[in-house]
Amino acid sequence: MDVIVVGGGGAGLTAAIFARKAGARVVLFEKDRQLGGATRLCVGTYTAAGTGLQKARNISDSADLHMQDMFRVLGRHPDDESPDLRRIMAGEAAEMLDWLSSLGITFYGPVLEKPNSAARMHTILPNADAFIYFLEKEARRLGVDIRLETPVSRLLKAEGRVIGAEVDAGGSQQTFHARSVILTTGDFSASAAWRGRFDPRMTDIDGLAPTSQGEGHKMGEDLGGAIHDDTFFYGPNLRFTPPPSKSFLTRIPPYKTFTRIMSWALDTLPQAVLRPFMMSFVTTYLSPEPLLFEKGAILVNRNGERFANELDGLNFALAQQPEKSGYIIFDDALARKFNAFPHFISTAPGVAYAYFNDYKRYRPDIYHRGGTIAELAGSIGLSPEKLAEAVASHNTALKTTGNDSGRSPISTGPFHALGPVKSWIVLTDGSLMVDRRQHVLREDGSTIDGLFAAGATGQGGIMLPGHGTHLAWVFVSGRRAGIEAAKAQ
Repeated sequence: MDVIVVGGGGAGLTAAIFARKAGARVVLFEKDRQLGGATRLCVGTYTAAGTGLQKARNISDSADLHMQDMFRVLGRHPDDESPDLRRIMAGEAAEMLDWLSSLGITFYGPVLEKPNSAARMHTILPNADAFIYFLEKEARRLGVDIRLETPVSRLLKAEGRVIGAEVDAGGSQQTFHARSVILTTGDFSASAAWRGRFDPRMTDIDGLAPTSQGEGHKMGEDLGGAIHDDTFFYGPNLRFTPPPSKSFLTRIPPYKTFTRIMSWALDTLPQAVLRPFMMSFVTTYLSPEPLLFEKGAILVNRNGERFANELDGLNFALAQQPEKSGYIIFDDALARKFNAFPHFISTAPGVAYAYFNDYKRYRPDIYHRGGTIAELAGSIGLSPEKLAEAVASHNTALKTTGNDSGRSPISTGPFHALGPVKSWIVLTDGSLMVDRRQHVLREDGSTIDGLFAAGATGQGGIMLPGHGTHLAWVFVSGRRAGIEAAKAQ
């Protein structure tokens, strides 16, 4: 074998494809029962400058402008990091979007997401599953050897270079030798040990992507690879638990026939016609807006107890509660308020806003109602006494302070609840250090021969602000790692 790829998400499949296209014999090991990793769980927005879709809409944009926007959002100076990796991502993202389109993937847009200075956010249709569907199809067409439910136990090294990997194949240990190994196991958002290493407050917060355990970080570090210590956590933030079954929109196959119709519909049909379809996506497991709490909603735990100030430190406090989950409680006056812009409960970037009635209609599994507080508690399974006490304490506090906060009391029935809601870490920026070839580096800047990393495992210390930049890096870095690993001798 020439190249071993560890991890079967977007970066791993891309790396395997381009290593194979470069003539290497490639085996990809994925620990899970299916390919996809965190890529399958993403919203599906891809941010790139200079794309064909931008040009078709006469949108003037450039990699330099994209770079400037990212640094402005980060509040960082280019000298704060190696400029090569960010410039590579900004410069090659459009080319990779065009390549993904050539595989059969349909993108809608681009749309403007502030504070970007140009419309450069593209949304995959019908959903993020399409990335994995078409990447797997291409990898298998090219002859990549894909092994599912085959976790890598450790990497092998001899005479200063990586020479292969030991894997757990059906309970037995097997050794695979190769000229190079590419680590693409995602971030470490689901690992309590890794989270706690960089921020002890994050230890109890669950990761949204359960497969993101930091295995690639550990394998690289065990062989002398440097971990960038400037780590950023996207979260914790509140998200509704996902529905018990997939919605219609998320079950649509990613065939061109369907996605072209969807793209035409998004450009042509009035919002009133599109909303029922969009809401089945927007109301999945996105975040409730903080404005809901700022206007008077409260959060209680599984016992019906209010446990924190909703405007300060709520996300950390929820992780300490029973089952790490709770319910958002509000009255009918607030429900009516959050039925029109600018008071929305959730939003998906570039897609749509979701209001109270949308959750009531499209998420009956998390919507609860009661004519009285006691009835509301009964519909959820909470203690009526404790929920009544929680509501009373909120209302009393508002009276005591003169309601300077602008929050409303919970007093107008019927009463409503949304939940369960949990606190999640969505992803982490903090990775193995790599050079522009995605070669893993030691602390002294020297390369570990035969070892490469891509995606969140090989982000090289750069931080990627805004929606869609992480996906752009996944595919740009995956291609580079695959090509360079195929060259290794």
